[in-house]
Amino acid sequence: MVREMSVAELASRLGTEDEPLIVDVREQDEFAAWSIPGAINIPLGELAARMPTLPTDRELVAVCRSGNRSTRAADTLAHSDRQVANLAGGMLAWAIAYDSVLIELGDVQVVQVRRRGKGCLSYLIGAGDSAFVVDPSSDIDVYEQLAEGHGWRIRRVFDTHLHADHLSGARSLAGANGASLHLNPADDFDFEFEPLSDSDRFELPEGAAMSVAALGTPGHTNGSTMYVVADRAVLSGDTIFVESVGRPDLADRAEEFARNLYASLHDKVLGLPDDTLVLPGHYGDAVVVRPGDPVAATLGDLRRSLAPLSFDEETFVAWATQRAAPRPPNYEEIIKANMGRPTAPFDALRQLEIGPNRCAVSA
Repeated sequence: MVREMSVAELASRLGTEDEPLIVDVREQDEFAAWSIPGAINIPLGELAARMPTLPTDRELVAVCRSGNRSTRAADTLAHSDRQVANLAGGMLAWAIAYDSVLIELGDVQVVQVRRRGKGCLSYLIGAGDSAFVVDPSSDIDVYEQLAEGHGWRIRRVFDTHLHADHLSGARSLAGANGASLHLNPADDFDFEFEPLSDSDRFELPEGAAMSVAALGTPGHTNGSTMYVVADRAVLSGDTIFVESVGRPDLADRAEEFARNLYASLHDKVLGLPDDTLVLPGHYGDAVVVRPGDPVAATLGDLRRSLAPLSFDEETFVAWATQRAAPRPPNYEEIIKANMGRPTAPFDALRQLEIGPNRCAVSA
């Protein structure tokens, strides 16, 4: 009997010496659209012929969309005396797999929550008995359980911008926990919230040396906002990532938004100290995610590694606008839902967001 591997176990082993080889048995077009980093693609119908190319000294994990094709693949592989597992629930389960990393910033603790199948990052910022949450996904129980484990009550909830690639959980998380909801009114929402401005600071209780400062950084969206934590870290949303910068073309105003993004990076981001820890809202396939290590980089490291940060304005605008990539699938419906104008029931919308994030300018 082939064992079932949970998505939690797989997430805990990726990026380690014990990383298994993921054999994705979906068709080529399915794999090309979305896959687990490091996976190889062998469609189920080709598996028997290509089995001799697979290693015998490394555990293999078969994966498909929901676990049906991969169950057959795992059985086939197991008969070759290889160590084999089947990923329970397939890519549909991977889409809602989470893990987290704790970051200590003096008296303040930051929990980076990673939605592994989407490359989405969100954050709990806690001290004393209270916490803020930034950019929660719609699986709000993940944040409630983490907060409970730290003895925190969720007091405030924020988004960094109007998300286009996944459903925001900010409104429902705030409502479920009696927390206040804070958004930038430069993005368009059809529900009540507390509007942010550049001068806002939000203190955690018990004299903790921590605050969240809202900095308007238009470019990815008009309402893109960063939050500075304890003067030591910046939650950068989709303005800057560890491998690129936010894409400016989602609103069909690519040149205008690219110029806004250039100004935001140079006026708001690059003026921060080099030792500021950048904690982004997403990461792409090129980023290796390891258990216990946050997806993060210091601003000084990014100045050296991200060439676009050294471009002049015209070069930056040309670079950003010429690298248009496919937009997030169903992004118009997801944006409408995040505005408070859903076009379908929640369960149907959850199906629309399955797949990778496409919020960065491709390198």
